[in-house]
Amino acid sequence: MGKTGFSLVLALALVTLSTSSDKQCILSGSWQNELGSNMSIFAVNNAGQFSGLYFTAVSATPKPIVVSPLNGSQHMENSEQPTFGFTVSWKFSDSTTVFVGQCFVDDDGEQTLKTMWLLREKVSIIGDDWKATTVGTDVFTRIKGQKVEKPLKSDL
Repeated sequence: MGKTGFSLVLALALVTLSTSSDKQCILSGSWQNELGSNMSIFAVNNAGQFSGLYFTAVSATPKPIVVSPLNGSQHMENSEQPTFGFTVSWKFSDSTTVFVGQCFVDDDGEQTLKTMWLLREKVSIIGDDWKATTVGTDVFTRIKGQKVEKPLKSDL
């Protein structure tokens, strides 16, 4: 390989390295989905585990909506645009939602969480099992300018 070929390979490697570090997607922070639900994800530890708070804008229950805890994990092998999952145990209803998704960074550096979720509601009899699980998707965008703090145990 001549000098030109080597220079081209070196230039491509440097561009790839500089691009990948610009596309670091960080889960921790405040997020809002297209329906107006908000969540805060606190720091992700070295094992990929995290916790946070979720405030939904929508609910089928007549009870007042309150902030609910979330717990999850992020795949740590490749943290540029990681996959993740978390569970929300709703404090105001007998239901639980699990989310799975991936954190993406676009060419402008904007971060987006693309998720799919399963909501499981409690039913009284096994014959109602058919209507107990709902499936959906959410797209979360980062809420800019909000500080994320770890809650006190009394907040959960």
